[in-house]
Amino acid sequence: MMNMDKKLYNERILKLQNYMKEKNIDVSLLMDRENLNYFAGVEQVECMTIVVPQKGEPVGVTLWLDVSFIKENCLVDDIRGYVMPKDSVGSKVVEIIKEMGYENPSIGFERYFISYSFFNVLRNEFNTEKFEDLSTPIYMMRSIKEDYELEHIRQASKAVVKGLEAVLDKVKPGVKEIDLAVEAEYAMMKAGSQGMPFRPQIVTGKKILSTHPFSMNTEIKNNSILIINMGASVHGYVGKLCRTVILGDVDQETINIYNAIQDTQNLLLDNLKEGITCNDLTNLALNNMDKYNYRSKYLYVIGYGVGLRQSEFYPVISQGNPTVLKENMVVDFLMPTVYDKKFGGPRLTDTILVKKDGSEVLSKYPNDIIRK
Repeated sequence: MMNMDKKLYNERILKLQNYMKEKNIDVSLLMDRENLNYFAGVEQVECMTIVVPQKGEPVGVTLWLDVSFIKENCLVDDIRGYVMPKDSVGSKVVEIIKEMGYENPSIGFERYFISYSFFNVLRNEFNTEKFEDLSTPIYMMRSIKEDYELEHIRQASKAVVKGLEAVLDKVKPGVKEIDLAVEAEYAMMKAGSQGMPFRPQIVTGKKILSTHPFSMNTEIKNNSILIINMGASVHGYVGKLCRTVILGDVDQETINIYNAIQDTQNLLLDNLKEGITCNDLTNLALNNMDKYNYRSKYLYVIGYGVGLRQSEFYPVISQGNPTVLKENMVVDFLMPTVYDKKFGGPRLTDTILVKKDGSEVLSKYPNDIIRK
């Protein structure tokens, strides 16, 4: 099911080509799932690249087994297959670039999503000094959402709330993290999610201070806190949230930390609107945490954009970042906790839509600490 029409496809390709013209990039390669979805409307795909010339029509390259499916579910008109092991996606792309008339081209691609084997084919054929990173301009293009994108994020946000409710219904001392993750994923998929965009972080114990923990066979204990950080995905678009659960009694300092984080999130929600910079929003957070004497243990990066990835690298809500937030951007905050080995760990995150005169929390669930 494609969620964009030919008109929007043409607009997005033209916008990319105009950037290429401005930066003297001859060919751009779109190869990760998110960009294949964004630029061509194709969701179910592996092993595919779209070759976009500075002028002219794009060409898609995919496994020969998938050509007929891709033609039916992709807005690129020219789809070509490659047969393994005789060919690879890289060798086919090189063939197409030369067919387009480029012998020594400047080539743009996202540095985060190219395999070594693909890169090796490119560097053996072309001058690596003319390779350009497209990451930032593409993230910028993706940052302001169309109506259909916002609808998918809303649906995903509703699904993730259903997952949270399922966890809260089952959580108690003795239950394993992984069993709660199973309940969450089942509930989210019943609510319309098509999968988790990242491993569920339903965690307790020392893991709560880790940057990217995930659920394991750890049993939840009484008199502890549980972090529930997870996401849902609808047509590739993400909704996410994080909440903190207290089981039994915990140190008052831990509760004080959560209260400071909650107060900071509420302050940011009151000030978030089109025109505020990432730097100003971050400084509001840091100054408010300073009021509670936690600033020295709090990070200077407090959130990211949300869209086809759970953490889009534009905008990054961080200190020193002058990026201006605009209407129909979707962001999340607050990402960090207070990093205190004895009392730290409580977290609170929501998916939030930037509006002209304010904001809207899309992951609609109370942001109070949850007691069990």
